[in-house]
Amino acid sequence: MLRNFSRSQFVLFLYRVVFKLIGYLPSQKKLIIFESFHGKQYSDNPRAIYEYLIEHNYDYEMYWSVDKRYIEQFKAKNDIRCLQRFSFQWLIKMARARYWIVNSRLPLWIPKPRETIYVQTWHGTPLKRLGTDIEEVHMPGTDTEKYKQNFTYEATKWDYLISPNRYSTKIFTRAFDYNKKIIESGYPRNDFLIKCNNEETILEIKKREGIPLNKKIILYAPTWRDNQFYSKGKYRFDLHLDLDRMKEHLGDEYLLILRLHYLVSENLDLSGKEDFVIDLSNHEDIRELYVISDFLITDYSSVFFDYANLKRPMLFYVYDIDDYRDKLRGFYFDFENKAPGPLVKNTKDLIKEIKSIERDAFIISKTTKDFNDKFCSLEDGQASMRVVKEILQ
Repeated sequence: MLRNFSRSQFVLFLYRVVFKLIGYLPSQKKLIIFESFHGKQYSDNPRAIYEYLIEHNYDYEMYWSVDKRYIEQFKAKNDIRCLQRFSFQWLIKMARARYWIVNSRLPLWIPKPRETIYVQTWHGTPLKRLGTDIEEVHMPGTDTEKYKQNFTYEATKWDYLISPNRYSTKIFTRAFDYNKKIIESGYPRNDFLIKCNNEETILEIKKREGIPLNKKIILYAPTWRDNQFYSKGKYRFDLHLDLDRMKEHLGDEYLLILRLHYLVSENLDLSGKEDFVIDLSNHEDIRELYVISDFLITDYSSVFFDYANLKRPMLFYVYDIDDYRDKLRGFYFDFENKAPGPLVKNTKDLIKEIKSIERDAFIISKTTKDFNDKFCSLEDGQASMRVVKEILQ
C-alpha cells in the first residue's frame, strides 16, 4: 500500500511513474471510478450519479475508491464493488478508467491519463470564498500562494464540473480558474430530497436509525473553521451550544441530531444527554438526515442551500460571524440580510427562535422565497439524469 510507504519520496515517485505509464494504455471504455470526500463516504453527488446508472441499467463496470479506514463499511454493502485507495489494484483500475466521478480534489501527485474523463461534481453551493478568491489561507500544511497554485493546478485536470445554479457557475469559473465544460444541472444529490420527501421514507429512516417517532427532529450541521485544527486534514470544533439548557427547554418535544463536517475529528462527550442528543456525524449521507428533520440549525455550511429545497425552517447559529466573515473566509453575498432564516449568536436566542417558530407556525418569507428562486430553481429531481446524459453522450 502506498500509505505504508508515504514517507519515502522515492517510492511515491515510482508509484506516480507506474500510474502514468499504465495511463498511456487505452482506457477501459466501460470502467467508472467513484469517490466521495477522499474515500470516506458512500454519499453526495457521486452516489446520486452511481445510483442513477444502476437504476437505469447502464452497462458499466463501476467501483468506489475507498479509504482503508472505511473499507469494511463499504464491503458491508454487498452490491458495491470497492477498491482500497492507493492499493495496487486501485492504481491499475484508476489508471485505466474511462471516467473518474469525484466530489473533492484528488491528491496532486495523481496524473490524469490521456483517455480518462474527470468529472468533478464538487460538494456545495458556495457562501464562503473558495480557491483563488480566498484572500488569506489559514489551513495547516500550506500557505496562501501554495494553496491557490495547487487548487488551480488540480482544476486543469477536470473535464467536466457540475454546478447547481447560475450563481455557482460564475463563482466556480473564477475561483477555480476553470475554462472547460460546466454542467449547470442542479445537484444530483438533491434529487433524493425532491423524490423521497414522504412519510414512508421518513418512517423507514427513523426506524433504521433507532430515532423516536414521537419527537420532532432538530438537525445541527455546522461547518469547520480553517484555523482550528489538530493537524493537516484534522480539524477541531467547539460546539458552543449549552446542551443542558436546550434539553431543559426543548427536551420534551425535540431530539437534537448532530452532524459535524467530515473534516472534524472531534469526539463529543454526550454523557447524560443521550435521551436528547444523538451524534450522527458518521452517518454516511446527510440527505437522509435532511428529510427526517423538522428544523435545520447551521452556520456558514453549504447545507442550507440544499435544505432549502424542503421549505422547512432554518436557523443560523453564528456566534463567530465577525471573525469568520472578516478574517477567515469572507462571503459571496450579504449573508446577514439574505440568509433564509434568523441569525442568532447564543443558545438562549436559539431556543427563543425555535419556540417562536413552533408558536407562530412557519411562514416562508419573501427573503426565503427570493433565496429559493435564485439557488434552487434547477432542483426538480432530474439533475442526475442531466449529468449522465451529458457526460456519457
